[in-house]
Amino acid sequence: MFAAQIPTATVAEVPADAFLLDVREDDEWAAGHAPDAVHLPMMQIPARMAEVPTDREVFVLCRVGGRSGQVVSYLRQQGWDNVTNVDGGMMGWAAAGRPVVAVAEGLPPQII
Repeated sequence: MFAAQIPTATVAEVPADAFLLDVREDDEWAAGHAPDAVHLPMMQIPARMAEVPTDREVFVLCRVGGRSGQVVSYLRQQGWDNVTNVDGGMMGWAAAGRPVVAVAEGLPPQII
């Protein structure tokens, strides 16, 4: 369950040079993601928390914001006070005109 007051930012509030953490599954990532995002699937977070920076703001993305909200809640419970959920996730990111790339060259990126 979500903890009270999960920090949330709109896509417009995410700085261009932000650390983006994409917590979607491999197929979702491959289909389309933010160019500079770091991919760390939600279910791997507990084993790979050391890969989440503690020294700068981290903006967490999934498809629409549900899974990323759970990850933000979990990380905050573990002591991370620098994580923020991106409202609307990658669907909102793409709709706002922010860049999206696919893993396979030549294929148009899509949010699945």
